[in-house]
Amino acid sequence: MVKLIQVLLIGLLVSFIGSLPLGTLNVAAMQISIASGVQAALLFSMGSLLAEMIYVRLSLVAMDWLRKQTKLLSIFDFLTFLLLVVLAVSNFYMAFAENSQHRNLIFDNALPKVLLGFLMSAINPVQIPFWFGWSTVLFSKGLLEAKPAQYNAYIVGIGMGTLLGNSIFIFGGQLVATTINNNQAVVSVVIGSIFLITAGWQLYKLFRKKDAAHRINQSEVEVNRLGQQLDRWVSDSKKK
Repeated sequence: MVKLIQVLLIGLLVSFIGSLPLGTLNVAAMQISIASGVQAALLFSMGSLLAEMIYVRLSLVAMDWLRKQTKLLSIFDFLTFLLLVVLAVSNFYMAFAENSQHRNLIFDNALPKVLLGFLMSAINPVQIPFWFGWSTVLFSKGLLEAKPAQYNAYIVGIGMGTLLGNSIFIFGGQLVATTINNNQAVVSVVIGSIFLITAGWQLYKLFRKKDAAHRINQSEVEVNRLGQQLDRWVSDSKKK
């Protein structure tokens, strides 16, 4: 039982920290919170973390298969770029359109927020190399073992950590909405700029062939380097 709690807390901590940098999904959750309220944003986050948990499960039991799906991952990378462009353009249009009642093309549609979050997370393969790297480190250090109970605890912790991290953006979005009052255009410009910069970075990775498949292979190199570094630290500490 203690081991399961440890694995759950590790998954929660890694996921929470990984959710804090600005990204497509947490910024989207913040914008939904501002425009549609906390409940809609939480439903969106629940959908996105469900897709993330499925990816983690695949990374634990079927990484060899997943690594071979280079064409599929490349398509997802390109779809992510297109999505970011649409989000950026939609926000800029909302900011500068004469009709202030203009709605966001992606967030303000009939699609349930849970399903929207799931789909946006599912086509965003950045989490695959991230979790592949971390899971490999945890396996190599004996902190995670190939047991169904530990897998389940690990994935539940990841879901909790992602929700906790996204909640900062969701409730932060409410604080922003209260602070700016009627200056919705300012928020749209800021969020649109974030999406535009992210789209530019995504396009750079596509041109440099640094897609998800490449990052998975790179993560193996980084994991080996990190493992060797940790071993040296442990060895040095024992000598002292």
